Amino acid sequence: MRALLTLLFILSFFKVPAQQAVELNDRLREHIFSFGQIETLEDPSGRLSFAEVSSPVYSARFRPSAKSTPQTLNLGSTYWFRIRIDQKQVTGNPYLLEFFDQTIDDIEVWVPQKNGTYLFRRLGDEYSFGNRSILHKNFEIRLDNTQTGTQTWYFRIRSAQIADVIIVLRSVDYFIGYALNEYFYFGIFYGMILVFSFYNLIMFIAIRQKQYLYYVLYNLSVGFYEMSTDGIAYQYLWPHWPEWNQVAYAFALYAVGVFALLFTRELLYVKAKAPRLNRFILGVIALRTGFLLYAYFIDRSLLNYKFVEALPLATAFFTGIYIYRQGYQPARFFVLGYSFLFIGFLLKFLIMLGFSSLNFGVISYYSLGFCFVLEMVFLSFAIGDKVRILKKKKDKAQQKMFRQMTINARLKDTLNNELELQVSERTREVFHKSLIIEKKNEELEKANQLLQQQAEEISRMNVLLEQDNFELQHNVAKVTRDRVMSADVDFEEFSRIYPDKDSCYDFLARLKWQHGYACKKCGNDHYYSGHIAHSRRCAKCSYEESVTSYTIFHNTRIPINKAFYMIYLVYSTKGKISSHKLSELLTLRQSTCWTFGTRIKKVMDDRRKQLKKPGRNDWSQLVLD
Repeated sequence: MRALLTLLFILSFFKVPAQQAVELNDRLREHIFSFGQIETLEDPSGRLSFAEVSSPVYSARFRPSAKSTPQTLNLGSTYWFRIRIDQKQVTGNPYLLEFFDQTIDDIEVWVPQKNGTYLFRRLGDEYSFGNRSILHKNFEIRLDNTQTGTQTWYFRIRSAQIADVIIVLRSVDYFIGYALNEYFYFGIFYGMILVFSFYNLIMFIAIRQKQYLYYVLYNLSVGFYEMSTDGIAYQYLWPHWPEWNQVAYAFALYAVGVFALLFTRELLYVKAKAPRLNRFILGVIALRTGFLLYAYFIDRSLLNYKFVEALPLATAFFTGIYIYRQGYQPARFFVLGYSFLFIGFLLKFLIMLGFSSLNFGVISYYSLGFCFVLEMVFLSFAIGDKVRILKKKKDKAQQKMFRQMTINARLKDTLNNELELQVSERTREVFHKSLIIEKKNEELEKANQLLQQQAEEISRMNVLLEQDNFELQHNVAKVTRDRVMSADVDFEEFSRIYPDKDSCYDFLARLKWQHGYACKKCGNDHYYSGHIAHSRRCAKCSYEESVTSYTIFHNTRIPINKAFYMIYLVYSTKGKISSHKLSELLTLRQSTCWTFGTRIKKVMDDRRKQLKKPGRNDWSQLVLD
């Protein structure tokens, strides 16, 4: 007994803080739970059940929230939250509880009942939108307004990204008005994005400047990101795709950064004004793309690091400052617009780090959207300023062109007057000279008539001379060929008749096929020119026969004109010429001359009967096999 009294005495000096219960009555329109009104229990293992959490052992482990808005900072843990609602009497107005953060993946709710039991409900953006009891972008749970007394609500929250546990108690009447106003402002916000995008799309179609296209894509990316984070996209665009809803914001955020950098390059002429900075921008785009692909396919937890987008946006901001310092005026609106955007990002970042004093409720929650609107406005000013400067430059260029055209017109008039004077003087000179030329022409006509008569006479004489020359040349060639075929001539004289291998091959072809062509394989008499000069290819079986095939020259390495001459020498000496003499005359090796000469003599022996009657071109009878 004494020990119990001692324990009670000690406990009287320590005040155990009790959770604050929110009183519910008909005068209450809205209440946001904060600080001691929300108690938190972190479950790192994620295995605690509701029966364990609601037991006295774990009930004492709940701690009041140290922030106005609790957050699930450790993504690997499961968080339990507990609130108390004190309803003194039955209310005439229906009420509901609303979770303001639409990105929470899974919310398990234990709703207290009149008989002391709990009804289990499940909410979250990883479930189909059509399963919600109230089709609204936020998560709502209806209260039983007929139940009196203090009610304890339990929430088990699990999310792949840091979630803001904003729990709001609202009357249904106030919720309807609030939701209508919220959707109205959403319509204004997204309507502005569509108006800006449509206007700049028309400008792109009209002017064909890529900066307008990138600005349209940037605005649409901003709208896509905002719709992904505030739940509008899940409600209206992909209500049955919860898997895509989990990652859509990451792709939208990536598009915001990439198209912001591409728009910056085009608007501020970065490639021309700052080449190194332009290469750095392209590197940031490549790095951001690699990060997205790695995060999506390998480690999706990295998609939660939304502030990685600070790198491309900081790059665009620094680029605007750098180009503005170089004197490019449209960059001032660009820098001003990104200044508001950075304020919004900084506010969100500080709230995420735990600066709860900066959390002003709805204003801070939608601060980034407000900053996006201001940025769009100032970026439009920047585009307009750029167009104004371009128009001003165009006007100056036109004025300069008009002045130059005026000067050119004056110079043209002066030159025309001078040319007219010169032309008139020149005309008089030409007229006097034309009279002289007419007289000269008459004399020339007479001389031309005499020359024409003489030319006709000379033409007749030339015709007769050409006929005589042709006959003389023909006779000389004939005599020379006969001499080659029947008399002793040297190689120089022989080469005049067969100067090169083409003339030899031509003679050989006419000699070989003088009685017509017949294929050695199939006997066909139709042919085409082969791949080798003077060869013939059968039109039926495609067998190609060279001009030296089936002749004494086949497979010989001696130049064809020298081989011709060697046959002539052996034939004319009746085979008595020696290989040494042939080597001397043809400047070939003695062994080569002996080998080919032996082949010729063998053919002569075989055809002795045919050669008994010597005649014209008899040595050519040794050529064909």
